[in-house]
Order: sequence, then C-alpha cells, then structure tokens
Amino acid sequence: MPATIQIEEVWKSYGSTAAVRGLSLTVPQRAVYGFLGPNGAGKSTTIRMLLGLQRPDRGRILLFGRPLASDRISVLSRIGSLVEAPSLYLHLTGRENLEVHRRLIDVPCRAIADVLDAVGLSGAADRVVRGYSSGMKQRLGLAQALLGNPELLLLDEPTNGLDPAGMHEVRTLIRELPQRRGVTLFLSSHLLSEVEQLATHFAIISSGQVKFEGTAEELKLRNQPMLAAEVDDPVRACQVLQQLDIAVMQEPGRIVVALRGSFAPAEINALLVRAGIAVSRLFTRHSTLEDAFLELTTGPVERKESALFK
Repeated sequence: MPATIQIEEVWKSYGSTAAVRGLSLTVPQRAVYGFLGPNGAGKSTTIRMLLGLQRPDRGRILLFGRPLASDRISVLSRIGSLVEAPSLYLHLTGRENLEVHRRLIDVPCRAIADVLDAVGLSGAADRVVRGYSSGMKQRLGLAQALLGNPELLLLDEPTNGLDPAGMHEVRTLIRELPQRRGVTLFLSSHLLSEVEQLATHFAIISSGQVKFEGTAEELKLRNQPMLAAEVDDPVRACQVLQQLDIAVMQEPGRIVVALRGSFAPAEINALLVRAGIAVSRLFTRHSTLEDAFLELTTGPVERKESALFK
C-alpha cells in the first residue's frame, strides 16, 4: 500500500536562498501528520509544492504512489486544502458559500449536506457568515476543503488567529476526520502545543531540512530522561560510572546520566556512595515534546528538574 505522500530529496530555491534543502518525507495513509518548524523553516513552500502551485528545482513528489509532475490533474483532484484563513463570502450563508464552491469543482448537490454534518454546521447553514464566530468560519473552510471527498487534506496553520474556543472546535474536528472520513491529514504548523494533541506522526524541519521524522512516541523517546547528581568529586564520579559503560557527562559540581539500560536512580546513587563519593542532591530532568522541538530547531534547552532527595 503506497504512502499518501512521498517526498524524495526535494530542493527549492528563490534566487540564492534555498527554502527547502534535500527534503524527504513519508506520510502513511490515514495518518494525522504534524509538519512542524519555526517560521521560515520551509513549511509553506512545501505545501505550495504539494498543491502543484510551485515546482521543485529537483527531487520528486509522489502522491498516492503517483508522480505529481506527470499526473498533476488526476492527483490534485483527490486533495482538499485549507491554507490559513478560508476565503468566504461574508454576505452569503454558509450553505450558499458551499454552493459556490460546489459548482466550481462540480460535485453532486448532496455533498453540501454531507460536509455540513461532518463539520457540525448543519444548524447554522442558513445563517449569514458575517455572524459566524471565528471557529465556525474555520469549520466552514474545512467543509469547503471536504466537498470533493478528498483522500488527503492539507491544512496550513488551521488554528492561526483563533480564540481558545475556536481552537478547541477545530482541534476536535480534525481529530475525528481520519476515522469519520477515511482521510489523511497533513497538518503544517509552528505551534507544537496544538499539533501534539492531534498528530500520530511528526516531521520537524528547520532551515529547509528534516531534523526528525517518526511517531509521537519515537519523538518522546528521542529525549530520554536524565539523572543529575551533585557530587563532591565530579571527575571521579564520571570515571566510576564510565567503567560500567554508563553514559555520563560532567557539569560544574555535578554529573548527568542518561537513564536508559538497567541502572535506576537508586542504583546510580548506591554505586557512587560505595565508591566514596558524597552525593548531596539527586534529581531527574524531565523532557517534553516541546524540549525535543526546541533542541531540534534551535539547540539545547534547559529542562525541568524534580528533586529525588537533598
């Protein structure tokens, strides 16, 4: 079964500036794929290439196992998109907005009722859009994107500019779409806090290059918890643990140990004490997805710490 999206060594430059540099991604079918990176990382350029609005300088893009370059029209007919704020006629009702779009893409009339139900707007369909909340307008934009019953939905910053209530509305809808509609979602954002509540898979890019691709669990495992110990002799403490093949590094007045393998914090403490090293404080450093995101895109960050004993 081919991946919904396969990007292979894609490059895209504007003049002398490379926006995307050797980008390779694989998006499984029916995944909610979080495409993350800081502003200017190359996310919007990638979205434009996936929509056929721009061509890569080199490399290849496959959608549903078919090359976008040669099968552009047939492939793009299977895609829906919502790029930031939807284009809506505020003086028309929600249903009338969808009717305009339905005629453009030539789908059956019954599709309107179907997508209104899918986004929870059936009861507001005949209200003028000017009176919609920001979340309702975004859901109407999603209804437009779903009109052609797409197999892939590309969403670029779908909660941008929404208030908390609107963000919750859109998040809830996005979370349910793969199961209810059988659609794959490619969700581009710079807000990890939003995407981590939705995504089954992640890619993190910075300066046009992939820094990580994998599942949410793999991203969490990338940042293993660390044990830090304040000791009277950090140099000797490192030597003791390194003799046992324990990964350890030295910081001023302390050592830091990667908590993996068979050694628990209590065992590390016991090893040091038996070696005659005084341990004055022992604590763990907690990792979050935000830590992983920041370290991959900007460099090392200070982690949260919890004391085990003092």
